[in-house]
Amino acid sequence: MRYRYLGHSGLEVSEISMGTWITIGGTLSEEKSIKLIDKAIHLGINYFDTANIYPLGLPNRNSSLPVGESEKLLGKALQKYSRDSYVVSTKLYFPGNRSGNTHANSMGLSRKQIVHHCNESLKRLGMDYIDIYFCHRFDEYTPLEETLRALDDLIRAGKILYIGVSNWTDRQLKEALEIVNQFGLSRVIANQVMYNLFSREAEDELIPYCEENGTGIIAFSALARGVLTGKYTKNQPFPENSRGGNLETKQFASRFLKDNYLDKIEKLNLIAHEYNMRLSQLSLSYLLSEPSVSSCLIGATSIEQLEENCLASDIELNEDLIQEIKSVINN
Repeated sequence: MRYRYLGHSGLEVSEISMGTWITIGGTLSEEKSIKLIDKAIHLGINYFDTANIYPLGLPNRNSSLPVGESEKLLGKALQKYSRDSYVVSTKLYFPGNRSGNTHANSMGLSRKQIVHHCNESLKRLGMDYIDIYFCHRFDEYTPLEETLRALDDLIRAGKILYIGVSNWTDRQLKEALEIVNQFGLSRVIANQVMYNLFSREAEDELIPYCEENGTGIIAFSALARGVLTGKYTKNQPFPENSRGGNLETKQFASRFLKDNYLDKIEKLNLIAHEYNMRLSQLSLSYLLSEPSVSSCLIGATSIEQLEENCLASDIELNEDLIQEIKSVINN
């Protein structure tokens, strides 16, 4: 496993990192979740990402799982390891419940919400500090200066170490940078963005801006929610044990299970086999060929998937192969 600095910071994160969106504390049992996290540590993964509303993502989704279970289980699994040996990020923005019974200050990035959710996440994680605290979305209603000052105060209090954002545009990041420079506040060092072979909008403006201004890209859905693993074939039933083959989780992968994507997967699989790679490894190593990408988040559900994905960190694509991949995905 290789490591990269996260943006213009001194924090090193593994090129392959482990996410917990619908798996840890969700679709996987506690025993299997802990075994996966232990294996990830053994393979050199040092960065683990979660959120206050995980598992199963967004609030108001029908689910019997309480929010925060991923934080609890991740903290439990990591407690046997030295705290300085791993990096944990979590997020806030959405309400801390799925019932739909929200109150006036139930979501957003106000100072009240930031302080409240940070304290709650620390309790669930069982940790003294959070390495990277992500704003899960941009808040159009709270003054950005209020958000940045509250996060800066948490850094000064030692409750968080770095600030990150998720799905912020280059315009929103530019506005944040202007405020940071004006008042001498802590910088945003990371932006989590959906980035994979089928979702490359970030390459147009966001990635160049982040590279220029020292904001590291964390690619989530790096394997297009499991579709770029090579397990799905056009006109064939999807494997029952896959995200796309499970009625409960198919909704998360459905946007990438369309025929035009499956046609490209067939061609990409041939390229991967030609270079003695798995499709997942080809896909991840393509993202890692972008210097501003600090890490690729994966949501592995088995030891085998974890081992396969981690090997992508050892692969360097030459320019000819990168162009061959682009000829398929740009078509």
